Formats: sequence, C-alpha cells, structure tokens
Amino acid sequence: MAQATTQQFLPIEEIRQGILVLKDRGVRAVLLVSSQNFALKSGEEQEAIMYQFQNFLNSLDFSLQIIVQSRRVNITGYLDYLKTLEEQQKNELLQKQTADYRAFIHQLIGGGSIMAKNFFVVVPFTLLETIALPQEKKSLFQKTKMFGRLSEEEFERLRSQLWQRLEYVAMGLKRAGLNAVPLNTEELIEVLWSWHHPKEAEVGYYPEIPPELLT
Repeated sequence: MAQATTQQFLPIEEIRQGILVLKDRGVRAVLLVSSQNFALKSGEEQEAIMYQFQNFLNSLDFSLQIIVQSRRVNITGYLDYLKTLEEQQKNELLQKQTADYRAFIHQLIGGGSIMAKNFFVVVPFTLLETIALPQEKKSLFQKTKMFGRLSEEEFERLRSQLWQRLEYVAMGLKRAGLNAVPLNTEELIEVLWSWHHPKEAEVGYYPEIPPELLT
C-alpha cells in the first residue's frame, strides 16, 4: 500500500507565477510584510498607525489572512566562526576582544532561544466571487468552469483580479507605515517547506528546487 504524502492533504494544486492555485480552483497570493517597533513610537504616532490600520481593515470588501511565523534562529555556526576567528588572530589585543565578544554573545543567549518573526498577508480570489463582479468584468469569466485544472486563459483572468487586490492591500499597509512585497514562486516553496520542516529550516537547510517548478 502506497504511503500518503503531506502534499496529498494540502489544498494546493500547484504554484504558478508566484500564485498558489488551490484544488478548488481558487488562487492565493502571499505578501511579506515589514514590521515596526510600535513601543518606541510616541503616543500620537501610535494613534495615527492604529487609525490608518483600522481604516484599511474597514475598507476591505474581501477576506484576507494575517500570519505570524516564529522561527528559532540557530547561531551555533556564528559562534563557531567567532571561535575560529579568535584562534587565527595574531594580534593579542584583537584576540582578546574577539574572545570577549564571543563570551558576550554566549551570555546574551543564556541558553535560551532567539526567535525571528516573519509577517505574511494571504490575499485570496475565488471563482465564486466572480458572481459579484460588475457586468463588464463578469463577462470575462462566463466561460470559466468551476472544476478541473485551470487553463492558461482562466489563470490569467484570476491572476489579474488577484493582482489588483494585492496592489490595494499593499497600498493600505503602506499608509500604516508597513511595506509589503509579494513572494515569488521560489520564496513560496521555501516558506511552505519550512512550515512543514521546522527543524531543517532552523539550521538553514532547504532542498534544491527543480527549475521547472520556478516558472
């Protein structure tokens, strides 16, 4: 009996041109969003940011998903590099400074974990939403089927609508002081792989991606 793979349980059919194509023929794009140190802002700045973000959320006429990814950062390799650098130093003063710096980093960690956070916004578009489109746009989807693999023409129609949403979301986040960029195919594959293989991703290992998957 063949063993089931993780991919069989995922709703993703394929990744094409930086877009997730789902098995239900819906599409998704993912924005990587910057962060800002909210606590260091003045009271007026904090209020302005919250006001702009609230306006952005209230202006949406479609759903989106906000994801925070916490990943443990492994700096063992960096500490090993510092130790090697210390041993190679010929200047006694520089050697001592390198040793002190390595000890400082080790003490700073204190045996705990250093976590890195990434922020993503997932923007959707589904065929069911074409029903609510204006008549001039709805006509573009009249021949689109609700099942089966997307043809190139169908994919381009969905991608066009999805891209308009991406631009709208990026603009709204920009007003709140946040920069957002869409992930390409390779970046999407790496993010999805790291979510299902956290231990390997922690040490910086990623499998080689076949070139045909990056088109």
